[in-house]
Amino acid sequence: MSDLLQIKNIRKTFPGVVALDDVSFAVARGEIHTLLGENGAGKSTLMNVLTGLYHPDSGKITIAGQPVHFTSPRDSLAHGIGMVHQHFMLVPAHSVFENILLALDNVPNLFNRKTYKAEIQRLIDEFNLDLDLDTPVWKLSIGAQQWIELIKLLMRDCQLLILDEPTAVLTPQEADRLFDVLRRLKDQGKSIIFISHKMREVMEISDRVTILKKGNSIETLSRGDFDESKLASLMIGRDKIPQWQKNLQMSNEIVLDIQELSVRNDRGLADLDNFNLKLKKGEILGIAGVAGNGQKALAEVLTGLKNASQGRIIAKGEDITNSNARYSYIAGIAHIPEDRKTIGIAPDMSVGENLIMKSFKSGPFRNWIFQDKKAIRRNAEEKIEQFAIKTGPDGTPVRYLSGGNIQKVIIARELSEHPSVLVALYPTRGLDIGSAEYVHKVIADGAVRGMSTILIAEDLDELLKLSDRIAVMFRGKLVGYVDPRKTTREEIGLMMSGEFQGGTL
Repeated sequence: MSDLLQIKNIRKTFPGVVALDDVSFAVARGEIHTLLGENGAGKSTLMNVLTGLYHPDSGKITIAGQPVHFTSPRDSLAHGIGMVHQHFMLVPAHSVFENILLALDNVPNLFNRKTYKAEIQRLIDEFNLDLDLDTPVWKLSIGAQQWIELIKLLMRDCQLLILDEPTAVLTPQEADRLFDVLRRLKDQGKSIIFISHKMREVMEISDRVTILKKGNSIETLSRGDFDESKLASLMIGRDKIPQWQKNLQMSNEIVLDIQELSVRNDRGLADLDNFNLKLKKGEILGIAGVAGNGQKALAEVLTGLKNASQGRIIAKGEDITNSNARYSYIAGIAHIPEDRKTIGIAPDMSVGENLIMKSFKSGPFRNWIFQDKKAIRRNAEEKIEQFAIKTGPDGTPVRYLSGGNIQKVIIARELSEHPSVLVALYPTRGLDIGSAEYVHKVIADGAVRGMSTILIAEDLDELLKLSDRIAVMFRGKLVGYVDPRKTTREEIGLMMSGEFQGGTL
């Protein structure tokens, strides 16, 4: 197979940071090529270079043997490179057809609507996608919205498709369907760069895998030359993956009882609808569901960020239904938010200041009416060592840390007050293997000490591995509970799509 894309010795720096040091690899025509790497390895920067957002300091990019220099994302698209981002670029109020049309170049002011519709419908039929061109995007599932992004690129005849964590928002059945589509595109001669942290998927879909570490391309391996353990060892290097053991001493004491809870969104629609849930002491209760089925509303109402329209939340016998975030914290409920950079931290403040954001008014960090800088620094040093946070010099803004280390700062802050309940919303999203395992260890160690966790995650393998029970959500309701030791990914996937009810463990 001839190479469609060649990247040679790419280097990209930012003030004080070498994001890409020396990256080289090639993508053949009709190949699914996976990029693996820890947080901070350079994957995002490299994709931004390929899509024209960043200009490399040095190095060479060739497409079909011809050197290229991208000046903008439009330039990259013109050369046949398209990317499906984790956050979709769609206009919710517009229809599927209108969103696809907006992505096309050179559409005349007076155009034949039927001609364009027929061409788009041909692609929908070719890949057997469940899409109605006249449906507003806001009515569609996340999986269906991802198909729109893919069709936008196919309508532009992109020859190299970049997919960034594409299965993060899909049920197992939807992920299998996506893989079928990717294989068909590969058979048509399209090239695909696939970015994922899920080893099972990497093993299933990849023709070749390139491992990035600290801004360098370490190695490229072909199918048959790699397995999960080899890829993990190349990614992690000498870093030790934390070991942990599951808690087998879960109590029957109920620490959180959610009764007939309903929460409405800004449009007046129910994000939670007569939702019921019981959490036991020392339990890790996994919450499974396709993104957008009420998980975020559940986390927000439990942590005082959103009010319920009806129902009750009982924590240790006390009604905290419409408490604010401060009261929920005092009641012993800690929170790892979904968007760690927007909600979880104050990006321009230091690591030390972020670590006391919930306790800065308490005695240890105050000296009369002033903050005790020495106490804040001592606390930061202790937490940095305890939670293995890799940070810069004292006073460095927290936004300069990698995603995994920002997550460690949030966890250190939330657990420093020894909460009775931890609400963790997608705590390992976008994290590398080592960082994800660290989060798992913190949650498992907390269970041994009696802390209960509501673990909302999109990776079923993660839920099956960590949870004592799994509760499945669909359209704001509890579908049922399953025992992770006695169920399969496929059974949970059917429940996530509303196909059948689970038990009442």
